[in-house]
Amino acid sequence: MALILPDFSHEAAARAGGASFIVGVDEVGRGPLAGPVTACAVRLDPDRVPQGLRDSKVLTAARREALFDEIMVVAEVSVAHASVEEIDSLNILRASHLAMERAVAGLKADHALIDGNLIPRGLGCAATAIVKGDARCLSIAAASIVAKVTRDRIMVDLAQQHPGYGWEANAGYPTKAHLEALQNLGVTPWHRRSFKPVHNILYQAVSVSS
Repeated sequence: MALILPDFSHEAAARAGGASFIVGVDEVGRGPLAGPVTACAVRLDPDRVPQGLRDSKVLTAARREALFDEIMVVAEVSVAHASVEEIDSLNILRASHLAMERAVAGLKADHALIDGNLIPRGLGCAATAIVKGDARCLSIAAASIVAKVTRDRIMVDLAQQHPGYGWEANAGYPTKAHLEALQNLGVTPWHRRSFKPVHNILYQAVSVSS
């Protein structure tokens, strides 16, 4: 099967439809048990597109870091988050959309290209949802890289404050080591209490103490 590479066709279509300020938007961090969900909006200069933009998931950490640095130099970039408290009070889908809305609000945009099949309701501009957009659209690929690197750095910092959960390696995802640490070390303020593994441990603690 031929490798599909991201291109500029979605941006070109939006421009043909009358848009002037087109941003690609992606988020990272829906699945982890801990930490914020992070979104990024990127407006690329068609004449200064970094070489090798791909879905962040198929790149090595070193390549993501290098592309992150280049994107920050040549593109307009806005990063935003939704907090653990917002994730727990809203639900993870709505919180991820809130992070996307905040990221888009940080740039001048009249059309947003959104990774996925849903368009956040509070964007404030026209939008197109693109399934597997991070693999098909250059602006979304760039956004996926910036969001991933930014959130990974946050989790490395949080790992220093809360050692033992392996966040510097697992970014808060429910790996075996993370789940064992939850059982042995307990729940931190950065854990998402609405997520089942965390909720179950809290429930167990209440049951034992009551």
